[in-house]
Amino acid sequence: MLELDARQKLFLYLAAIFLTALLIGDTIGSKLFTLDVPLGITTLHATLSVGAIWFPITFLLTDVINEFYGSSGARTVTYVGFWMAVFAFLVIFAARFIPAASFSPISQSTFDNVFGNANRIFFASLVAYLIGQIVDIAIFQYFKRMTQSRHIWLRSTGSTLVSQLIDTLVVTYIAFYGKLTPDRLRQAATTSYVVKVLLAVGLTPVIYALHGVIHRVLKIEEHPAGVERVHDIVA
Repeated sequence: MLELDARQKLFLYLAAIFLTALLIGDTIGSKLFTLDVPLGITTLHATLSVGAIWFPITFLLTDVINEFYGSSGARTVTYVGFWMAVFAFLVIFAARFIPAASFSPISQSTFDNVFGNANRIFFASLVAYLIGQIVDIAIFQYFKRMTQSRHIWLRSTGSTLVSQLIDTLVVTYIAFYGKLTPDRLRQAATTSYVVKVLLAVGLTPVIYALHGVIHRVLKIEEHPAGVERVHDIVA
């Protein structure tokens, strides 16, 4: 029987939650909804993908993994997520070519209408995700070295602000170009980014809470800033 220590088990669970949130977000991302966000003297009228609700979990976990397993651990989860998303994309693509039975509760046209758009979302998300994650990991480690592992809020929020700007622009314009008017595209990109920024700031206490639980309860030490050893993921 395979025996895993607390550090290895934590990495496994964090990676599993990360991958689930990523794949679910990609799959349901073609559905849009509107949201009114009160901002003091004004209200932001946002047009968002339902997939955007779950993506904050991925950049939250990226920061946690980066904090305790270093950039090598964060990149490992990023690349696994990329290839699992590619696999999911291929499965959905192939499933569309299997004709639905006449008695199927989901008709072929309904299936194609939903998952045909999901294919485009998947492709857009893959490109944006890979670029955004690599940028996020690099900036997070830069701030961690610069502050000598102090100020979690700075490296978490700072890395998210830059990476999610790139992610939002790429995914919006690849996924919805030609399907939305230019004004709608700009509105969708702007509001989506603003909401992600608000979520990033709002999730800061969660990052501190997770950091405290992992460090004080599970007794797992932070990964030293600027130190990269591949075996740190499982050692």
